[in-house]
Amino acid sequence: MTSDRTLISRFPYLRQDFAASLVVFLVALPLCVGVAVASGVPAELGLVTGIVGGLVTGLMRGSSLQVSGPAAGLTVLVFEAVKEFGLPVLGVIVLLAGLLQVAMGLLRLGRYFRAISVSVVEGMLAGIGLVLIAGQLYPALSAKAPDSGPGKIAGLPGAFRDAFGDGDALASLAVCAGTIAVLLLWKHTPAKVRAVPGPLAAVGLATLATLALSLPVATVEVRGLLGSVQPPPLSAFGELAGVGLLGTVVAFTLIASAESLFSAAAVDRLHSGPRTQYNRELLAQGVGNTVCGLLGALPITAVIVRSAANVQAGARTKASRVLHGVWLLLFAALLPDVLAYIPIPALAGILVHAGAKLVPVRALAALWREHRGEALVLAVTAVSIVAVSMFEGVLIGLALAVVKTAWEASHVKLEVVDKGAGPVEAYLAGNATFLRLPKILDSLESLPQDRPVRLDLSGLHHLDHACRTALENWAARHSAAGTEPVKLVMAA
Repeated sequence: MTSDRTLISRFPYLRQDFAASLVVFLVALPLCVGVAVASGVPAELGLVTGIVGGLVTGLMRGSSLQVSGPAAGLTVLVFEAVKEFGLPVLGVIVLLAGLLQVAMGLLRLGRYFRAISVSVVEGMLAGIGLVLIAGQLYPALSAKAPDSGPGKIAGLPGAFRDAFGDGDALASLAVCAGTIAVLLLWKHTPAKVRAVPGPLAAVGLATLATLALSLPVATVEVRGLLGSVQPPPLSAFGELAGVGLLGTVVAFTLIASAESLFSAAAVDRLHSGPRTQYNRELLAQGVGNTVCGLLGALPITAVIVRSAANVQAGARTKASRVLHGVWLLLFAALLPDVLAYIPIPALAGILVHAGAKLVPVRALAALWREHRGEALVLAVTAVSIVAVSMFEGVLIGLALAVVKTAWEASHVKLEVVDKGAGPVEAYLAGNATFLRLPKILDSLESLPQDRPVRLDLSGLHHLDHACRTALENWAARHSAAGTEPVKLVMAA
C-alpha cells in the first residue's frame, strides 16, 4: 500500500497517461507500417522510427503532449530519396538532417520557423497530399506507379481502365475502398465501438476480410526487426560529394522542422497544459532523427493525428508518448509476424485518407474569398510540388510568398496639387520600392515639362536605392529647356 502511494505521489497522472498511451499505440501501429511501405522501405523501419519517437524524442523536453514518429508528410520525399540514392544512403540523409536540427535548436532558431508563411506550409502539405493520393491509388489497383508526380496523376485513368478487366485488381481496389469507408464512417459508430481507433479498426477489418474470403491481394513483406535495421555503411557517406544529396538533406531538415513546429502550435491549442518550448522541441526532433539515421530508419516528425489522439485520450504528461514507444517495441519484438497478414491495399487506403486530409479544400475556398494572394501562394506551392519536386516546390512557394509580401508592403501614394500658377506640387508617401517604380514613373512623366515641379519625398517611410536613383534621373531630365529644374525635397 505504501509503495502504491509513493508511486502515485511521484506519477500522479499515471493512470491517465497509461490509458492514453495504449490509444496512441493503436493509432500509431498501422500508420507506422503504412508510411514505411509507401516510402519504399521495409515495414519494420516504420516501427523503428515510431519506437525512437517514443523512447528518445518522447523523453526530451519541448512539447509535452506531442507525439513523434514517421509521418505521411515526408512519404513522398523519402520515396524519391530512396529511389535516387538507395536505402543505405537514407540513413546518412536522416542523420545529417538530425544533426542540423540539433544545431538549429542549440542556436535557438526554432522560434523563427513560426515566421514561415502558413500558406506555404499548407501548400506544401496539400502538394504532398495530392502526390500521396495519386501514388497510393496504384497499389490499391495492384499496379506499378509511375516515377514522377505528373506521371502518377496522368496515368490514373488508364490504371482504373485496366483494373476493370482484372479480378485481382478489383479485389485489391475493394479492400482499399472498404478501408476508406470504415475510416469515414467510424466517427458515426457508438462511443463504445469508437474506443478502438479508426485506423486500427479499418486495417483489422480489412485483414479479417482478406483472410476469410481468401482475396488475392498483396500483403506486407516481413524481414524481422533486426534484419531491417541496417546502419549506413561508411561508403554511403561518399554520396555527400553530390549537390543533389545535400539539397535533399536541406529539404528533409526544413520540411520536418516546419511540420513538427506547426504541429506543436496546433497541439497547444488542444490543451491547457504547458506550452511548447520551440527551441527544445527542435532539439528533441534533431536527436530523434540522429538516432534514426544511425539505425537506417525513416525520419521523425511530430504527427498531428497521434498528438491529437494523445490529448483527446486524456494524456497529462510526456509519460504517455514514452509508453506508446514501449508498446511499439514490444509489438516489434514479440509479434512481428502479424505484419505479414496486413493487406497492402488496406495500408494504401489509410494513406489515401491521410493524404486527403492534407488538402485543405474548404480552407482554400475561404482563403480565396478573404485573401486571394495567400490562396494563390498555397495553390502554386501545391502544384509546383506535384509538377516538379518537393524541394523545388517549397522554394517556389517561399519565393512567391516573399514577392507577395514585398508587393503588399510597398504601398505608395502619389498626390499631385496643381493650382494653375506656380510650381506643380507632387507628394510621395508610403514605401517606395522597385516593385512600384513603373507606377510612380508613369505618374511623374505625365506632369507638365514646361512648369516648375516640386517633388516632396518627406512622407516616405522607405525609399530603396533603385527608386532613389530612378527619381533622381527623372528629375534631371524632366524639365524642358528654359524651365526651372525639378526640385526634390528629401525626408529629414
